[in-house]
Amino acid sequence: MFIIGITGPSGSGKGEISKYLSSKGAKIIDADEVYHDVISPPSACIDELVSNFGKEILTYTGTINRKNLALIVFGEENKEKLERLNKITHKYVIERINDIISGYKNQGVEACVIDAPLLIEAGIHKDCNFTMSVLAQRDARIERIMQRDGIDRLAASHRINSQKSDDFYKDNTDEVVYNDGDISSLAQNIESILQKRRIPL
Repeated sequence: MFIIGITGPSGSGKGEISKYLSSKGAKIIDADEVYHDVISPPSACIDELVSNFGKEILTYTGTINRKNLALIVFGEENKEKLERLNKITHKYVIERINDIISGYKNQGVEACVIDAPLLIEAGIHKDCNFTMSVLAQRDARIERIMQRDGIDRLAASHRINSQKSDDFYKDNTDEVVYNDGDISSLAQNIESILQKRRIPL
């Protein structure tokens, strides 16, 4: 099975590329969805997060309050806490992704996409045949994050400031796609890469 890894900073539009590749027959593993799954109670991941960050990260139903958790870990002064959060969650997410990949292989799936913001940091890229970064202008990313997550501009800016630079993604993936235009332009860029790299889709 050919495994494609897609990464990039928050708000860059990774999901649009995943949708396009899905339309061409690839199975999609969305790391964010996997993350939501592993933090659905009862969950060993939740237990470990609470022991590290306190019960204030929980809602009254026992699920993770993402806004409260974000206030704790995002921001220049909270890098150590963000690293600790990632270290805890990565192991649970990677284990679940590996289970899904094994299932696809058993089913005879030819191509699979792993859409993961922390593809490189978590080491998932090592299991991919090909990796791609999606980048976009800062203002566009801020608007997308605000609309997607229902947060204000300051909170969206803090989130962006906590992430890696564009150069990090350029240096650590096989190809880079810029998502500053329309869907049609994005699709053309993806097709060009698929043909150039002879990716079976």
